[in-house]
Amino acid sequence: MKWSFRLFTFAGTEVRVHATFFLLLLFVASQSFLSGQGLPAALEMTLFITVMFGCVVLHEFGHVMAARGYGIRTPDITLLPIGGVARLERMPRKPSEELVVAISGPMVNVIIAAAIYLGLGISTAIHPGYDFLKTGNFFQKLMVWNVFMVLFNLIPAFPMDGGRILRAVFAMFMEYGVATRRAAAIGQGLAMMVAIYMLLNHTFHPMLLLICFFIFMAAGQEAATVTQQEATRNLRVRDAMLTDFRSLPPDATLRDGVTLLLAGTQQDFPVLDTHGGMQGMLTRHDLISALAEKGPGEAVVDVMRPCPASTQPASELTQALEILNASDCPAIPVLDPTNGGLVGLLTTENVGESLMVRAALMKMRAQA
Repeated sequence: MKWSFRLFTFAGTEVRVHATFFLLLLFVASQSFLSGQGLPAALEMTLFITVMFGCVVLHEFGHVMAARGYGIRTPDITLLPIGGVARLERMPRKPSEELVVAISGPMVNVIIAAAIYLGLGISTAIHPGYDFLKTGNFFQKLMVWNVFMVLFNLIPAFPMDGGRILRAVFAMFMEYGVATRRAAAIGQGLAMMVAIYMLLNHTFHPMLLLICFFIFMAAGQEAATVTQQEATRNLRVRDAMLTDFRSLPPDATLRDGVTLLLAGTQQDFPVLDTHGGMQGMLTRHDLISALAEKGPGEAVVDVMRPCPASTQPASELTQALEILNASDCPAIPVLDPTNGGLVGLLTTENVGESLMVRAALMKMRAQA
């Protein structure tokens, strides 16, 4: 993810933090300081937010370890101001597996909250009027936040764990695509209900409204992704790969890349060695950025992205799309299994166009 920095790697998963996370720390610290509580309160709040996001990392590793039990790798976890995002190599294929992976994250927060509860012996301090967030100590507040994380993540809406749990339960009794669309519709319905309630009662909360919008869009995206997977289920990579493309030699410069970019509609260019082997990919974004920073004489090999992922013409298109979505390249090379030569490129745009053509042909045949 752009604007993210590596913190550490554990169990084969890289933990990264997005630059906007530091803006959150700065905002929280400044609010505590300007409220008249002074520097100690600002430092304590900054420490609390940091520890709280440490719990988020543990939450994500709950998903990571559960997924690993089913042979699913997790390349990285990225910390954002709104929480953590674990990038799974692929989603579990069985509903029972997805249920276990989805529920493992919240269970970590349950364990943390229970450990604090038992460790501090704070049960005697609990009564209906007690407010931990205002009067509790550091660990009591941390316990409450972990309970909140459990409840928030169990909301039955994508992209929260509750949405995936709901989809997994539905998928035990119906097709996966139908289960996804029903779970997405429920999540979107909840988001709309909360937004309408705020508007009707004149209780405008910008952050809550933003969360509702985020949930609505994420649910739609999840449904669209699964619909695409259904449409590509019986297709092979050769049915959707780009075969008419231009490439660049390793001694090419950005000036050569600009020439190819302006000469046609292709946006990303494979960089091939003298034997036709794949060295990397020069994307339009990287080309334009490097052009502004380093000039047209810069070598493409110093700008291109490595593309370790690849596929073959006879591979299942659904699996190839999972590889494409998990990679850092907008296109992955399609290699000839006999000699390893580049025979095509797989992009989401070309897959989409292929599906539209097939849908149009199916409609025409149905009307004939």
